[in-house]
Amino acid sequence: MVRGILWRPRDGGRLIQPRFGGAAHGMLVALGSTEHDAFDHQPGHGSQALRIGILTGGGDAPGLNAAIRGVGRRALAHGDTVIGVKNGWAGLIGDGDYMELDRRAFSGILQLGGTVLGSSRTNPMKREGGREEVLRNLGRAELDALVAIGGDDTLSVAAWLAEHGGPVVGVPKTMDNDLSVTDYCIGFDTAVSRVAEAVDRLHTTAAAHHRVMVVEVMGRDTGWVALMGGIAGGADLVLIPEIRVSLDEVLERLQRRLRSGSDFSIIVVAEGVEMEGVTDKEAAGGKRDAFGHVQLSKRGVGETLAELIEERLGHETRTTVLGHTQRGGTPSAYDRIWATRVGVAAFDLVLQKSWGMMPVVRNGAVETAPIADVVAEQRRVPQELYELAKVFY
Repeated sequence: MVRGILWRPRDGGRLIQPRFGGAAHGMLVALGSTEHDAFDHQPGHGSQALRIGILTGGGDAPGLNAAIRGVGRRALAHGDTVIGVKNGWAGLIGDGDYMELDRRAFSGILQLGGTVLGSSRTNPMKREGGREEVLRNLGRAELDALVAIGGDDTLSVAAWLAEHGGPVVGVPKTMDNDLSVTDYCIGFDTAVSRVAEAVDRLHTTAAAHHRVMVVEVMGRDTGWVALMGGIAGGADLVLIPEIRVSLDEVLERLQRRLRSGSDFSIIVVAEGVEMEGVTDKEAAGGKRDAFGHVQLSKRGVGETLAELIEERLGHETRTTVLGHTQRGGTPSAYDRIWATRVGVAAFDLVLQKSWGMMPVVRNGAVETAPIADVVAEQRRVPQELYELAKVFY
């Protein structure tokens, strides 16, 4: 794929005629060029075939493969070359790790959980010169565009790259559903279904043994999965990080149920809930990932709450931690459809050279928004939605 695209650094560096015309190519050889200058040329979109990279970063989520397939199949239909970047941003660090994807690579992956490209929580921004290293590897891979599929951490890196001239677009993925601007994030619907199914199953055993069952689900800073899963499963109480509920309030709710003749209860609690008697998140002692998040797997908020309930009320209590079962397995039909739609829309943004933008879902339609706006703040559960859930407590 030899090209003769010319581009000229704006600050007086010499004119370069790269052998390959990827949008990232040539940035290291331009004398005196800046990061913005390295992407100053515009690759052709007529008969000129493009090289488009795809990566998935952060925690895996059901529906990622549907998005990968959406981007890839749309690109192949356009006559372009698709490059899969392996293991998130790690695939653009060091020597780089990527592979060409043909039509067969997208066959049979729609219904698969996880990601065929692999993922990681590698953070180039925590590595000295890491972001510049990613920019250099975009050039070495001769990529005209990169589609970054991920949550706030992955997309924060993408936003920086776009700000510094990188030909990057994003796709919203997080089972936590906490990206702002968009109503939909890949993986959320499936995760909610997993929680609802688990609560359905626990109802029968809790009733049979007259127990309180505490179900711990994912949700570090936001409680979307806990609240929606709890509503769908008919939980008797849902505890989320956004709404502070005291231990006394929890105990009073359980006692009211006992007095009304209900001798079992189901409590859904997000792993990031703060409550007296429960170790503070920052003091939990877990390792931190590359983006600075404390790992909460050993904090045991569900187990601690169960122990406090049994100690205070004398009511037999058990804990179920759903953990990574919320991430794994076949994506729901809803996640497959919408992941496909935002994947195809991301490719369309590439054709438009809308760098720094990403598809979002609002009011049942695919729209576009700046990546920087999407990661600017977390989308948190509103008070009125929590009040709706309380109607059924």
